[in-house]
Amino acid sequence: MTDPRTTVRRTDWPQGGSTPLVTPLQPSVVYRSRDPDELDAQYSEGSAFTYAREGHPNAEVLARKIDALEGARDGFVTGSGMSAVGAMFLGLLSAGDHVVGADQLYGRSLRMMRQDLPRLGIETTLADATDVESVRRALRPETRLILVEVVSNPTIRVADMERIAALAKEAGVLLAVDNTFTTPRLFQPLAQGADIVIHSVTKLLAGHSDATLGYVGAKDPKLAAKMMEANVTFGLTASPFDCWLAERGMQSFDLRLDKAEANARALGDALAEMEGMRRVLYPGRPDHPDHNRAQALLNGRGGNMLSFEIEGGRAAANALARAAEGIAFAPTLGDVGTTLSHPNSSSHRLVPEEDRKAVGISEGFFRVSVGVEPADLLIEEFGAAVAAARAVRD
Repeated sequence: MTDPRTTVRRTDWPQGGSTPLVTPLQPSVVYRSRDPDELDAQYSEGSAFTYAREGHPNAEVLARKIDALEGARDGFVTGSGMSAVGAMFLGLLSAGDHVVGADQLYGRSLRMMRQDLPRLGIETTLADATDVESVRRALRPETRLILVEVVSNPTIRVADMERIAALAKEAGVLLAVDNTFTTPRLFQPLAQGADIVIHSVTKLLAGHSDATLGYVGAKDPKLAAKMMEANVTFGLTASPFDCWLAERGMQSFDLRLDKAEANARALGDALAEMEGMRRVLYPGRPDHPDHNRAQALLNGRGGNMLSFEIEGGRAAANALARAAEGIAFAPTLGDVGTTLSHPNSSSHRLVPEEDRKAVGISEGFFRVSVGVEPADLLIEEFGAAVAAARAVRD
């Protein structure tokens, strides 16, 4: 009989001859060792889990799954997409280094480039990633790293990845690619000359708007180790529960992306025919400014992300968002359902207005993360929303 005084003690996990089909959720923060010698050996050899900030089973399972998709070595999961970017910078850069970033990155990445890295003594320059000569002109002797998105967020421009990879190799500079929009289903940066790949797992990989996570992977395990050390030191730790949710979401990743991509093609074509539409940006459309490059890089695919610009200002934008019944207006992407975002009031609200205008982000500019609903339903809903915006403008 159990001594009632010991109920506060932990009970040993039951062992059996079978294993669970579903990955177990392991929320434990600490892991027991038998004695100091064993703990020393575990830290030295990296042979066991010790403390969750330094790694835990659910993060390990998820990281290995993304590693397999990206062809990475020793990738790791972080607490968010931006913490993945932060772990890379903190792990690899020092004061006096220089970074070149694409000028159409995600808003918070731009803020990090413009404000936070310079505050730490790391100089930065922004360049047009669709033009390799712009990137070349931005390089300096102290340049350590180039950061680009294959398809830019939210302007849907396509980077000149082949030439930028060749330039980075020629210059002896690391190339890091944020692959969130394209995912390894459309593009694998490490196989195309990049050194580091980054994901906001929160988005398309997890796919259900219920987990906030990032991922960093590399070709070179030494690079991965440096970034992982920064991740541990700065406490950019991923939640076991979020990792468990994301790993579950990834079981349907291929199916979700393929359906959403087919919807995006149909929606993009329909939007382009609507009155009051200034432009539609979708890599699979022949009128996209980088269409030929996109077709070559993405093997004829276009992904599920598109942007469009309507005529009119904030009043028209408000009318469109309110009239888009059934479509979530939210500053995010990658959900099972379609979401509509307005960069001027969300992701790029802190970017100077002149810089937003320079890349075409106006009050009438919207980003759409297309989901898996019936395409005809989406076209109907967006048709009503665009008509509502047109009525305000008229």
